[in-house]
Amino acid sequence: MKRIIAAAQNGKHRLRAIFGFRLGHLVQHGPKELHLPKHYARPVHVSQPPKISIVTPSFRQAAFIERTIKSVVDQKYPNLEYFVQDGGSQDGTEEILNSYADRLASWESRPDNGQSHAINLGFAKTSGEIMAWLNSDDILLPGSLAYVANYFKRHPKVDVVYGHRILIDENDQQIGRWMLPRHCNEVLSWADYIPQETLFWRRSIWDKAGGQIDESFRFAMDWDLLIRFREAGARFARLPRFLGGFRIHMQQKTSAEISSIGIQEMTRIRERVLGRVPSNEEIYNTVLPYLRRHITTDLSWRICNKLGILI
Repeated sequence: MKRIIAAAQNGKHRLRAIFGFRLGHLVQHGPKELHLPKHYARPVHVSQPPKISIVTPSFRQAAFIERTIKSVVDQKYPNLEYFVQDGGSQDGTEEILNSYADRLASWESRPDNGQSHAINLGFAKTSGEIMAWLNSDDILLPGSLAYVANYFKRHPKVDVVYGHRILIDENDQQIGRWMLPRHCNEVLSWADYIPQETLFWRRSIWDKAGGQIDESFRFAMDWDLLIRFREAGARFARLPRFLGGFRIHMQQKTSAEISSIGIQEMTRIRERVLGRVPSNEEIYNTVLPYLRRHITTDLSWRICNKLGILI
């Protein structure tokens, strides 16, 4: 009888792993070696490449920031403007930044008022047509810059793009993935599933949306920016490719602050957009169709992966 119960429980776990929601879950399985399609690392020619400006806000991330920087500069994108804005770290970050000075547009290390302020300080020194920020513990996946640049060139009416996310641990091992269905503007009012490290946008929509990060946000500044992009008339596109790696580790702000500051800020955004504070049940029921489309997207990817058809 115990074996039957155990088998039934294992069956439920397998079904949950296959058909369960992965969006919103930061650790989905044990560490595995990260394997990417070979074509991700192949050089991609971009005719008249637009300038891409990337800012990395940093504070006490010496353990990870070199991997973040290398993930950007090793792509060898020919028109990159990469600026690192550090908050005066005393953990060895400055030495790392100085060692990469010849591969960065510039860097600065001085006290700031937090992540949002650091991002604004960095962007104020940039001029690229395409913009993004990459946190100092996350990574860009190989080939992402050329892929994004080519997409923007082929789709001049698109203002904002993002892609799929791979979840990695402190040792660069894969511990999950987020496969995003096609973009849905309505869902953006209720929840933010857009992976920030995969997000790129045109400077024109940045300027229309106010030209800065709202520094009153410490956690949900990216969701606030996305809402303002939408209100400014932005056209969004979810790209069918893994673009970034989101790192999960013990000192991570996302994990540490979501139960306090994060919930307060997300409630603030929902109240502003919806005119009220919805219940958790209402939020879940509203985003459920999107989550179901996510399962379909994830299953399709797994089938293609089994057949050797890799995105």
